[in-house]
Amino acid sequence: MTAAPDRPEGTVDPKLLEILVCPQTKGPLEFDRARQELISRAARLAYPIRDGIPIMLPEEARPID
Repeated sequence: MTAAPDRPEGTVDPKLLEILVCPQTKGPLEFDRARQELISRAARLAYPIRDGIPIMLPEEARPID
């Protein structure tokens, strides 16, 4: 997610966040700016964002409590 001129660096485009879903649950994701992750509460997984690209592979996700 490269920052658009009107959006700060390290943020996710809200429109992209609306269409992205958890690959396991097909549920919504939340953006964690501090960790640069997309969080699936239902799957209890955090998907990393590397170089501005969300890595939506369950095997790359970090389990969360």
